[in-house]
Amino acid sequence: MKQNLKLYVWLLNTNLFISTFTFGGGYIVVPMVRRFFVIKKQYFTEEELINMAAIAQSTPGAIAINLSALAGYRTAGIPGVVISCFAAVIPPLVILGFVSAFYEIFISNNIIAAILKGMEAGVAALMADLIADMWLMIQKKKSLFFSAMVPLSFMANFLLDINVALILLFCCLLCLLQVFWKKRNEK
Repeated sequence: MKQNLKLYVWLLNTNLFISTFTFGGGYIVVPMVRRFFVIKKQYFTEEELINMAAIAQSTPGAIAINLSALAGYRTAGIPGVVISCFAAVIPPLVILGFVSAFYEIFISNNIIAAILKGMEAGVAALMADLIADMWLMIQKKKSLFFSAMVPLSFMANFLLDINVALILLFCCLLCLLQVFWKKRNEK
């Protein structure tokens, strides 16, 4: 019981910290979850984290909340989901409530505008780190199929301006076809 309580307190504190200090969207949460859950505590592997991030993106709702729920479940079951979701939702609610109450002051303050610009640079660095980690995971698979999918997806969006949702749907369909093809050839 004492061990569970210690785990629940750790989950609450960790998710409160992650939710309070990650700005820029759901994908920024992934490196933080990696740092605390994979590297420091080894509750799951990097590959499991990448799979959870894919599931979090695919399910309805905010990626950050979905990922915290999955990490909480993997770490402490249903109580972990409840604690992680609560901890992931509270900081943004408090911050947005505070900002909306003093919106006029924030919008006209040059110092706050400069801080937000600096945060944008930090978010870009975290996203670049996440992309590099995901690319390395793909390279470890030694699959020409997956290795080609990454630059082709980038070119489809960047050069041809194809909607990201359509690219994701197409990549999912290609992966499903690959699974069915492999299953058929195994028989």
